[in-house]
Amino acid sequence: MNAQEIELKLLQGPYHRWLGLKVVEAQEGELTLSAQFRDEWVVNAAGGYIHGGILATLVDLAADWALVALTGKGVPTLNLHVDYHRPARGDLTVKARVIKRGKLASSAEAWVYDAENRLVASGRGLYATPAEQGAA
Repeated sequence: MNAQEIELKLLQGPYHRWLGLKVVEAQEGELTLSAQFRDEWVVNAAGGYIHGGILATLVDLAADWALVALTGKGVPTLNLHVDYHRPARGDLTVKARVIKRGKLASSAEAWVYDAENRLVASGRGLYATPAEQGAA
């Protein structure tokens, strides 16, 4: 699937639209998303930094949709691990790639960058792999 096809599917979800997502680039098993900052993301008004739940969501979404770019099908999350590296502020970019495509489960990783291209979070997910066409 190309970036435009993935974005059309991705933005069918109201939460995805609310996040201000845009598919910047997509290749087989790789994806880059941008997320436009929203005031509602801020967890600490004094610090102005983004809640970790938003960052975890972006890790999960990008890793998940990197698998969609590979398989063309939605993949449910089985497990997710996220590491937080620094406070995040402003618009964000998320890059993801498939690590391994398995018969029952596949893994993908993602990195979230702030507007100054600093790594703010990273993570890895395990996703149920869709059955191949014609498989029993």
